[in-house]
Amino acid sequence: MTKVSIRACESYDYDVFRKSFEKMMEDIGGLGKFVKEGSKVVIKPNLVIKKNPEEGATTHPVLVRIVCEELLKLNCEVMIAESPGGPYNKSNLKGFYKTCGLIDELEGLDVKFNYDTSEVQVHNDDAVYLKTMEVIKPIADADFVINLCKLKTHKMAKYTGGVKNLYGVIPGLKKAEIHYRFQKEELFCENVLLDICDYVKPTLTIMDGVEAMEGEGPTAGDVRKVGVLIASSSPYALDIAGCKIINLDPIKVGTIRGSIKRNLIKDDFSDIEFVGDNIEKFIVKDFKIPVTSSDFRLLSLKLPKVLGDIADKVITPKPVVDYKKCVKCGKCMVACPAKVIEIGKKGAKINLKKCIRCYCCHELCPKKAIYIKQNIFFKLIK
Repeated sequence: MTKVSIRACESYDYDVFRKSFEKMMEDIGGLGKFVKEGSKVVIKPNLVIKKNPEEGATTHPVLVRIVCEELLKLNCEVMIAESPGGPYNKSNLKGFYKTCGLIDELEGLDVKFNYDTSEVQVHNDDAVYLKTMEVIKPIADADFVINLCKLKTHKMAKYTGGVKNLYGVIPGLKKAEIHYRFQKEELFCENVLLDICDYVKPTLTIMDGVEAMEGEGPTAGDVRKVGVLIASSSPYALDIAGCKIINLDPIKVGTIRGSIKRNLIKDDFSDIEFVGDNIEKFIVKDFKIPVTSSDFRLLSLKLPKVLGDIADKVITPKPVVDYKKCVKCGKCMVACPAKVIEIGKKGAKINLKKCIRCYCCHELCPKKAIYIKQNIFFKLIK
């Protein structure tokens, strides 16, 4: 039986947060159960985009600070490491660490920030698709990895939590290459993300759900107060709790379907025990869940193949540029796996005929200038 601790946490005030954190860790045996004293530990937060903590897109720095403090009590060597959206270079990393609030929050702690942008090729015989992959060097060098994710919806994957957060161990634009190789949601979410998580094997996953993101996540959604912290040794089990809290059927999430297929969790979730506070008190029944490409593909699968292929192209949501917001920064062009975006006089121009509908442009636009348009035909069919 895998334990998942769920604890109320009303704010990011340090004292309030620490009390909730301590109760949560007591529920699952304490931090010393998950790392060895004196070991080399990498903390992997969610720093997908360069935004301040109040915008709800990234792991809050107070959670990172408290985990660091507890690891230092165990005489661990602690490093913060992440490969955020865009190019993987020292300048970019500095900007993310600063803007996301980590440098100021961790001031005075004996904690290192990773600026080594080298990558390591690793092999995993247990993988289904990515038996060989490149990861950022700190992950390959660590004795233990602690996974600090954020409770958010996701326009491509529907939900992003413990499993998907580890996509950030893939260096820089190599993430775009993987998106392009595995374009279908069922391949990417049900298999590739599971392969990456299986390699990393985080010893502990903690979810920041004090303030979550709903709607057009993981970066362009709305902040929603939920008031919860979640922790487990299993990112797969933790994601079940995350889905239940936002009132999302877990089976609609690709990473969870993949977890069930690999027997990492049971299909009825009977091998998961929720401890701490009652999960029912945190469920947000009107949490905004985005319509995703997988919803449209489930529709097309019910049609004959020829009609299904046409349906995929015609009614799958498409990225659209709001030129009133576009500042021609080019970040969408750099991030696009299919290389179908160019910057013109008006702003970003997307070749929709060649677009693979991964929505990386939407995810990494700092100005929310790219939105996902749902086709009216789907609304009528639905």
